[in-house]
Amino acid sequence: MSFDKKTIMHVAHLSNIDLPEDKIGEYTDKLSHVMTFIETLNEVDIEGIEPMTSVLDLELPLRKDEVTEGNIVTDILLNAPEKNDDYFVVPKIIE
Repeated sequence: MSFDKKTIMHVAHLSNIDLPEDKIGEYTDKLSHVMTFIETLNEVDIEGIEPMTSVLDLELPLRKDEVTEGNIVTDILLNAPEKNDDYFVVPKIIE
């Protein structure tokens, strides 16, 4: 697949890329190469292949949903640079 100057400039505009005139030829070749590769990928037979999220057949380990140590507010607040009772104090960012 080949592209003309107008198409390359349109793609650059849509991508919000400032493309200098002297680079248009270079990017025309690069984009044509990418599209040729994509056309090659479209020829691959994927009939009967399930979609996957990873090449490894792994399941995420799950932990039991059980109550652990609680009431550790004071321990957590030891790391706070500033606190008020049982809460972190953060700077106001909205006027």
